Formats: sequence, structure tokens, C-alpha cells
Amino acid sequence: MTVRDNMKNHLLLAIIGTFAVIVGAQTQEGFISLDCGLPLDESPYNNSFNGLTFSSDSNFIQTEKIGKVDKDVFKRFAKQYGTMRYFPEGKRNCYSLDVKRGTNYDMVVSFLYGNYDGLNREPSFDLYLGSNKWARVDLGAGQMEQERRSYTKLKSNSLDICLVKTGETLPVISAIEIRPLGNDIYLTKSGSLALFFRDYYSTSEQIRYPDDVYDRVWFPFFHSGYKQITTNDLNISNTDTYKVPKTALVSAATPKNASEPLLITWTPRPSNAEVYLYMHFAEIEALEANQTREFNIILKGNFNHSGFSPPKLELRTLYTAAPVQCDSEGCNLQLVKTPNSTLPPLINAIEVYTVIEFPQVETSQNDVAAIKNIQATYQLREISWQGDPCLPRDFSWENLGCNYTDASTQPRITSLDLSKSRLTGSITPILQNLTQLQELDLSNNSLSGPIPTFLANMKSLSLLNLIGNNLTGSVPQALLDRKKGLIYIRILGKSREKERSHKRGRREKWEEEGLVVIKPRVRTLSVGILISIFAKYLPDLNTLPSTATVDGRHASQSESSFLSKKIRFTYAEVQEMTYNLERALGEGGFGVVYYGCVNGNQQVAVKLLSQSSSQVYKHFKAEVELLMRVHHINLVSLVGYCDEGENLALIYEYMPNGGLKQHLSGKHGRFSLSWENRVRIAVDAALGLEYLHTGCKPPIVHRDIKSTNILLDQHFQAKLADFGLSRSFPTGNETHVSTVVARTPGYLDPEYYQTNWLTEKSDIYSFGIVLLELISNRPIIQPSREKPHLVDWISFMITN
Repeated sequence: MTVRDNMKNHLLLAIIGTFAVIVGAQTQEGFISLDCGLPLDESPYNNSFNGLTFSSDSNFIQTEKIGKVDKDVFKRFAKQYGTMRYFPEGKRNCYSLDVKRGTNYDMVVSFLYGNYDGLNREPSFDLYLGSNKWARVDLGAGQMEQERRSYTKLKSNSLDICLVKTGETLPVISAIEIRPLGNDIYLTKSGSLALFFRDYYSTSEQIRYPDDVYDRVWFPFFHSGYKQITTNDLNISNTDTYKVPKTALVSAATPKNASEPLLITWTPRPSNAEVYLYMHFAEIEALEANQTREFNIILKGNFNHSGFSPPKLELRTLYTAAPVQCDSEGCNLQLVKTPNSTLPPLINAIEVYTVIEFPQVETSQNDVAAIKNIQATYQLREISWQGDPCLPRDFSWENLGCNYTDASTQPRITSLDLSKSRLTGSITPILQNLTQLQELDLSNNSLSGPIPTFLANMKSLSLLNLIGNNLTGSVPQALLDRKKGLIYIRILGKSREKERSHKRGRREKWEEEGLVVIKPRVRTLSVGILISIFAKYLPDLNTLPSTATVDGRHASQSESSFLSKKIRFTYAEVQEMTYNLERALGEGGFGVVYYGCVNGNQQVAVKLLSQSSSQVYKHFKAEVELLMRVHHINLVSLVGYCDEGENLALIYEYMPNGGLKQHLSGKHGRFSLSWENRVRIAVDAALGLEYLHTGCKPPIVHRDIKSTNILLDQHFQAKLADFGLSRSFPTGNETHVSTVVARTPGYLDPEYYQTNWLTEKSDIYSFGIVLLELISNRPIIQPSREKPHLVDWISFMITN
């Protein structure tokens, strides 16, 4: 069985079950019909084929780019295809729709390229519903039409329909049609339903609204092996919850050979897809007293309904309550006449759906509502601020941070940087609805009015920056009391300096506690404070258990043993997990690091090693051999490796917050690290280093401790990375390793230049330099300073 196609060239009609009622744009019976690209000042209009009203989409999308379909193409289509919206800016552009939670919806999205740009380059792009990819849209390669329709019950009060650019061509969209459905139909055990086909047995025309109250499209279909029966009686009761239109019930199919079963076959795509089946029956023949129609309904190996007799002139729907899976030969539905029946089986209409899973959860709906209200309040028009704020991670909003735990837990918004965003008015109380917010930067705007007390009640807040605004009044006492705990506050900036000089006699308690604006006289005190805190928080390292033994002799293992590990990946798998090396995270001395995903949900960083020298393979073997034996919560874990010909790759756990150096230099584009975070990072790094020195047998010296090799996970937990230069050092009477080390200037133990001896103390010296970086927030080497090296500069500052 096939589904009939009527559409013309260049049109892709993606019919997507989903779910949305748009507040303020409702038309007939709650229907939503948007003509994408219709100017906002043009009046809504009724379409010619079913009288439904279409209106402009301008209120639901940020971009203003509108294209017009070529006249020769447009004359073959309905009015809503005359214009389209295209998206030259940003990678993801989203329609933002308010919806009613718990309601079942059907949605149709239409795409027509129509050579609007005169380039004859049919676009291809991805379509997302919320945080999940729904479909690939491809209007080229001879593709004339695609059709998808699905149904789902919404779990939230908002829906984002997003078009994602994936290549050189621009996404386009022509129309959006949303239809509310009954909440007790098309129910699933899990996932959503994608329409495979919907037929009624006739040789007539398509049926939709107003005959179908849900505006479903019913395609006429008839097989040469069927016999058609019809009735002129339109008094068919269709009060069944599925409300199949009466015009689809006045005809039915029976087998030409009355003694044979009625066969309906199809092959799902993909062939192993799970299927839901809906069969609609009504007896439309006037049966004599001695006539009976009774049959068994059999879907091979999956569904069996015995002794069914369709009710006279009344709709009855039978369906599979759970998904079924057909065999490799496809699905084979049989309606088989029972021995008691005098008439052959019949069927009026049928619907088949495949199950589509949307596995990715969405950001906490409370956070989504709050951030969108903040966006509306301050009229923020950032191009990336569309769709789900946190997901997918590749499209998360700029200047906004989220925490990610696992695929089943909703992300929460934890940081918000609105500095230099031209904000005006007061500090909105909506901010307090971001209940997990830890860092808030509103600096260098034109905010006015008093500093609100509610900021003190934001229990998760640990960093607040209000510098460079026009705020008035004193700092609330409750906020000052919070400062005594774990919150770090910056309030007074340049815009307040002159006013402050006129008010020195007043009791205003403006505070300036910025991490990167510590005055020189305070730095000495800060060093002592951090060391004291570090000593307080650091546990007794000698009590930590040794959980792994590293045998230095393994460094000379045979290549065959080295290549036999179970965590080995092929290069094809490396390409797949990195999406063909799409996103580079950085580049080091041995190669480029790419973002990737293993098993669809485990994020990884893939270091693809260059082939510049034999040193590369030595580095590669050293790192794999070491990381397969060393395991600690503060050491970056090895997920796997690839060694295939000239293709060498190391696959690590992904550290979403990058290297410590990025945060100290400001290159990460986020907030300065709080003192609490700095102490925690120092402790974490110390624990990882201590494990290498005392927890491994024999001990290991890292040899390249520096801020770029201290990586931070989503919770800012620090882990040591880059073990390619690490090496076990002897025990017993030998206390050092004599070796040549390629190190980063400024971190290397000065004694090494005299002795070429390397001990664990060399790592400790380097770690001390990292601590100075954490305290001072200054680079190790800065030629413009009076004392270029950080150690000399700090000594000079302390002396003076």
C-alpha cells in the first residue's frame, strides 16, 4: 500500500504533530494558521480551499527577512505559499509559541523555496521541536514532497519550532498550521506519533476541514483487488471520539472475492519501526434479516480481534493500545470472514502511525518562563536568544550558563550576564524566579532606582555585579549581611564615583568586592587569606586511599598488547562521534581537540593527533597506557582511543567549562571566578596532583602543571589533564628523573635548569605558580610589568 502524493516541485510539506495554541492568534475553533512572511500590516484572509483564516507570523519570530516566490512557481500553489520567511542570521531561529499543557495537538509546517532569491539553490536544513531534532528538511536532490504528521500531548506550557542552518543554504518556511485534538485520542505508551498514511476507501477527493473537525487530511485510496460499496445516507453517527468525517464513511472496501480475506499491507520506514494502527468501521449496507457481517482482524503476530461486526450507520474505531512491530517482510493486516458470516469483511478508513521518540528533556519550565519574561521586560534582541535557553548545548543562549547533570534531568539556569546590554528602568523582580541563579552581572547599563531587597533572598546567588549603573539609595542591610557569607558584590562603579565624593560624610555603605579589582595593598592579605582557607578546606592528604597501581614497566609493552584494549574505536566511529570533525574545541602542540558524543548522550573531547613526528606516537602511547591505569575524580578520564593507520585519537570525558586559564584571562566570556570557586579549584587540583605523587605505585610526576591543563566540568570541579608528558619516577633510593622537558615558560622549577633533575617537587612548584595566578588574576609572564615574571612581581609588591 502506498500514500498518494499531489504536491508540485520545490514544495516540502512537513506535517509535524505537536501541540500549540498561540495566545491572541486563535481562529476557527482554536485553529492557528500562520502565513509566514505575510507583512504584519496586511489583513488576515480566508484561503480558497476550505475557508480557514491565515494571518501574519510576525509576532512569533524575531527575524524580519521576507522573500517572495517566483511568479511562475506561485501560480500552482495556494496564497499562503506566495511569501516565505528566510533566515540569514544566526544558526538557530525559532518560533516561540504559548501552549496549553496537557493538550493534544496536530501541527503542519510547510516549506516552499520557489527560487525566491533567484539562485536556484534549493535549501536543506534541520527542523527542531523544542530541544529535540524532529526532521531533516531537504528541498533539493529531486525532492518534490515530504509529509509528516504526528500527535503528542504537551508536557509544558511553551513550544519552540526551530529551523537550524546546517550548510551554505538558508532555511525557509512558508506556513504553520496548528490544530487542537481531543485529549483522549491518539494516546501512546511513550513518544509521539508520526503519520505514515491515512486513507479512506474511495475514488473521490481529499477530505479535510470543514468535513473533518480536526482538519486532518484523508487521502482516497482503492486497490484493484477491492470492491467498493457506498451509501447516500449521511445520517451516519460519528460521535466516536475519533470523529472520522461522515464523507469518509459513506464508502467502504470489501474483497472482490467475497470468500477471501481483505488484505492491507505496508512496509514501515524504517522497517523495524514501532507502529500504532487505527481502523474505522461503519456498516453502510442495509442487511437483510438472514445476512450477517462478522470477521476477525489479524495483524500477523501482533493484534487479533475476533468476531467483530461493524455497527449499522455508526462509527466504531479499533486500535492497537500498545505499539506493534512487524516482521522483516512488512505489515500484513487481514480481515477474515468468520464461518458465521454471510458477507465479506469491510473497512471504511485506516490510519497508521510510527512512534517517534523525543528523548531530550527541556530546560526547567519555571526558568524558561522567567528568562523569557526578562527578555521581554528589557526588550533583549540577541539573535541566539531563541528556543530553549540551555538545549541543545550547541545552541544554548549566549551570556547565559546552565547546569547539566544527565539526559533525564532538566537543566537549570545558573548564570546570567547582561552587562553592557543597554538595560534601562529598574532591576526587575522577575530575576528572583531564577531560583538556581548563582551569578548575576548587570554591570555597565543604565539601570536606575533603588537596589532591591529581593536580591538578598536569592539563596543560590554567589556573585552579584551592579557596577556602572545609576542606582540610588543605600545597599539593603539584608544584602550586606549576605556579603558576610558566600556572596561577592560589586555595586559602585565609575558612574557613581563623582556622587560618592560628595557624600563621604553620609552613611551610605556602597561596597566594592570585585575579584579582579583587588588593590595592591590588599594582595598580600589576600595571599594569606587564600592559604588559610586552602589549609582549612584541604583534607589530610595522607589519609586518602590508594586506589590504583601503575607499573612503570608497562611503558615498554609490546604494540600488540597496547592495541588490544577494549576501549578502542575505529576512525569511522571517531568521525561519527565528532559529526565529521565539525566543532573544534582548541588546538595544542600535538593536534586539534574536537567536540563529540558517544552512544548519543555521553559528551567527549576527541584529541586528533597530528602526524608531524615519531614523537606523536610516543606521546599517544604514553597517554593511553597511563590513563587506562590511573583513575581519580580529579583526573580527566580516558573514554577511549583510536589507532588506525595514520589516524591517532585520544577520547576524553568532556569538560564543558574549559580550562582554568580561560576564566582567569577573561577569554571564556563569562563571569570572574568567585573566591569560593577558586579555593575549590585549588583543592581539587591539589588532590589530583597528590594522587599522582602518593596514590600511584610507582609515583607519577605530571611535568606540565599549568592553568591550561586544569579543566573544569559543569560544576566547576577541577581535573588535571594532558598526561602525555607525564612519567613515573623511581622509588627507593632514587629520588629524581633526569630528562629533557618541554614546559610552558614561567611554570618550570628554576632548579631544573641547573640539574635536569625532575621530582614531585617540580610539580609542586608549578602548582604554586597556579595558586599565584588564582590569587592575583594576572598572567605569569607580562613584559610590560616592571617585574615581568609573576613571582618576581608579587615579591616586589610585597616588599613595597
